[in-house]
Amino acid sequence: MPSVRMLVVCALLAAMAWAGTTPPTAAGQKPAPAKAPAKPLLQDAKLEAAIRAKFAKSKINADKFTVHVQGGVATIEGKTDIVQHKGTATRLAKTAGAAAVINRVQISDAAREKAAANLEQGRRRAQVKREDARSDARSSGTQPR
Repeated sequence: MPSVRMLVVCALLAAMAWAGTTPPTAAGQKPAPAKAPAKPLLQDAKLEAAIRAKFAKSKINADKFTVHVQGGVATIEGKTDIVQHKGTATRLAKTAGAAAVINRVQISDAAREKAAANLEQGRRRAQVKREDARSDARSSGTQPR
């Protein structure tokens, strides 16, 4: 007659098989290797070429960033005199198909000082505070009909 312990083990294994999980390994056994992730959409060399092509078409081409791709992860290095180019480089690499981006672009001290000075001056020209009067008909309180 089967023991209670054997019934519990069988029930546990049946439940795990039904759930699609694998039983835990014994102390001396190595776990089964994980399934390899799906093949990247682009091979590393093709992805690197695609990122460089996007840089060449954009305004950040002049900064001469270097790009290296390994396992779908793009590493961008270089220097820039424009703060926004760092973020643009990341965005272009991701849109080219990089799974992740390591951005090691260094922003020059002059660019940092210029950005700080712009922040101290206040708002940008394109921004309008709510209390500022507008020049269109909507601000006068009368709407054209």
